[in-house]
Amino acid sequence: MSTTISTPSLAGQRNAFQGIEVEPSALPADPAAFDRALQQALTDWAAEGLLLVWIKIAKSQASHIPVAIRQGFRFHHSQPDYVLLTRPLVADPLIPPYATHYIGVGGVVVDANDNLLVVSETYRQDLNRPFWKLPGGLLDPGEHLVHGVQREVWEETAIKTEFGHLVGMWHGHQYFFGKSGIYVVFRLHPLTRAIVKDDQEIDECRWMPLAEYMTNPDVSDFNRAIVKAGIHAPALHVTTMNGYPSSERHEFFFPPTHVPPKIAGRP
Repeated sequence: MSTTISTPSLAGQRNAFQGIEVEPSALPADPAAFDRALQQALTDWAAEGLLLVWIKIAKSQASHIPVAIRQGFRFHHSQPDYVLLTRPLVADPLIPPYATHYIGVGGVVVDANDNLLVVSETYRQDLNRPFWKLPGGLLDPGEHLVHGVQREVWEETAIKTEFGHLVGMWHGHQYFFGKSGIYVVFRLHPLTRAIVKDDQEIDECRWMPLAEYMTNPDVSDFNRAIVKAGIHAPALHVTTMNGYPSSERHEFFFPPTHVPPKIAGRP
């Protein structure tokens, strides 16, 4: 449980890492006043036995960033509207890193006639030939895997789908901006057939017979393997777990011991 900590200069909340998260609204508007307040607060917080200071500086107060840097703060991460900085008050406190991975999803969408929904993206290395892959993309912040893969398939192809099961995943490193990546593949069942491609991201989109896909020279071995797994591999279904009642925060994938509850997808 967080505890409010106030000094004559700044206020914040104690967090689980024995640090203080400075209240953004408590920052003085004037950089010089912020400099004085921060210097005094650092002395007070160290005397109280705190280990670490976290300060979130909004874009509108960007002039405060050099002040914090001069007083020993380091960049932790940034978002479009703020930057978060940390400042140890002792040697080597625990500072959890920011997000280390990108999470991508792909859908193996096969119709009743064994046709596979495939796309060739606009942004690809060789523009002289298609590169046939599964529709999919990166999750939005706070989005479930199930919802994310259905959304991506819808956005790229306008095909509505019903969730089937988890097929498998890929994990690799040195992805975007040096971060690691996880790619999760799902089996989906089409509810519609008429394709309307996303003209910005997708160059071509079509229903391709599975037999053609498995021998097409413009398909990678990796994509052939995950499609094969989507057709033949044992299924992992989304289900519930005792002690985790909120389906808004959690999703679990296990071999089915019962008919799993369906999670409503978003087109």
